[in-house]
Amino acid sequence: MNRAAGILLPISSLPSRYGIGCFSQSAYDFVDWLAQAGQSYWQILPLGPTSFGDSPYQSFSTFAGNPYFISLEALIEEGVLKRSECEAADFGASAAVDYEKLYQNRYPLLRKAYERSRISENQAYQRFVEENSWWLADYALFMAVKGRFGGLPWNEWAEDIRLRWGNALDYYRRELYFDIEFQQYLQFQFFSQWKRLKAYANGKGIRIIGDIPIYVSYDSVDVWAHPELFQLKEGGVPIAVAGCPPDGFSADGQLWGNPLYRWETHRRSGYAWWVSRMRYCFDLYDVVRIDHFRGFDAYYSIPYGAENAIRGHWEKGPGLELFQRIKQCLGQREVIAEDLGYVTDSVRALVHDSGFPGMKVVEFAFDSRDSGSAGDYLPHNYPENSVVYTGTHDNETLAGWLGSITKEDLQAARDYLCDYYTPKHRLYRSFLALALRSKARICIIPLQDYLGYDNHSRINRPSTVGGNWSWRVTQEAFSEELQKEILAMARRYGRERR
Repeated sequence: MNRAAGILLPISSLPSRYGIGCFSQSAYDFVDWLAQAGQSYWQILPLGPTSFGDSPYQSFSTFAGNPYFISLEALIEEGVLKRSECEAADFGASAAVDYEKLYQNRYPLLRKAYERSRISENQAYQRFVEENSWWLADYALFMAVKGRFGGLPWNEWAEDIRLRWGNALDYYRRELYFDIEFQQYLQFQFFSQWKRLKAYANGKGIRIIGDIPIYVSYDSVDVWAHPELFQLKEGGVPIAVAGCPPDGFSADGQLWGNPLYRWETHRRSGYAWWVSRMRYCFDLYDVVRIDHFRGFDAYYSIPYGAENAIRGHWEKGPGLELFQRIKQCLGQREVIAEDLGYVTDSVRALVHDSGFPGMKVVEFAFDSRDSGSAGDYLPHNYPENSVVYTGTHDNETLAGWLGSITKEDLQAARDYLCDYYTPKHRLYRSFLALALRSKARICIIPLQDYLGYDNHSRINRPSTVGGNWSWRVTQEAFSEELQKEILAMARRYGRERR
């Protein structure tokens, strides 16, 4: 198998105008930069519309796209927005994403674009709505009704529409016709722009690694429209929710709050919902990373209403049967299994039997706080069929991590590297080389780690609220010097794109 390398950078972190990274010229410039740096992959985070907390792993829909990623520049070129209108809007400081100001000021601009678009006359739009009606109709209605109820979660709506009574569905479809069309317009723009960007990247030899959460948000159209697929009581109240048990990083564990699946219902349907989900993902991405893959072997169930994850317990997941069904329906596809954390023999067996490459994180090999097996993450133990990361979006940056681990852990890392003289603030470069020269077929490195940035540039701090998902990179960071360094390392360790 060919060795390859790539960079992890969320769309939201790109250095485009108007408050957040999006599908603007900056995204195309980044693709060019990646190609010239000898890279083969661009890994992103989930593309769904974000809800409370701004996490891309808590979305209003597993199928819809985030309207914030629609390029306003493209709408200006299309003639449905004026540059002066975009320049006048307050999106906050460019150094970080200000989601509150985006919510307040970007949606009004998008609404103006819709109202000027005469979209109902657009045949491409009409085809998009028809081809995607199996998810789009419910999503557009869900978002329109959510707007009517002031953004409240669906379980706080009026009973008739909360429980999807037929007369209520008909009423709101008539009453909110233009709000529904607006939501469909946003999705048309999102997917049109995304597919152009992906086609451009593929044409440059860059493949996109997408990322999907194992679970969906409770306040999502998925749960509202298909409550039978989830562990809910009558009326839509969850029985139990998802999370992770306590570990060295979190004494109370992680309480995610996502509803759990009724796996027996999925099994009886031939896993139809999951097959549709994966088919759709492979239309958007070249490779799909499934977050929290171990949850398919066994998932952590926490009683609904618990204050933390301490009282949770493990339940058996669908196992290999699900992925055999997906393969039967979709053929052999490229998947990365996020098998991090507390890994048991049965999880290892599931990853092995699936044939999917698992993930290896260099930081975990030298951090005594990690509850997993450090030996699994030592680079000399990596199987070829794996993907190595210095860290992920949930980890400290490499430079920040080196400043936070114990003296004993740092010494163990230096012993492994046989590197006793590199100053601590430059030691991150030795870890970059360690990941790149490992046996793992694919190496993905967050951009912050190539830049040597500290934890001020961290993407997410699990189990915390506020300040996450907001980091942005500046255009100046994409220097020719760094590009040449990355190319030289890819070439040195046999990972340069051919």
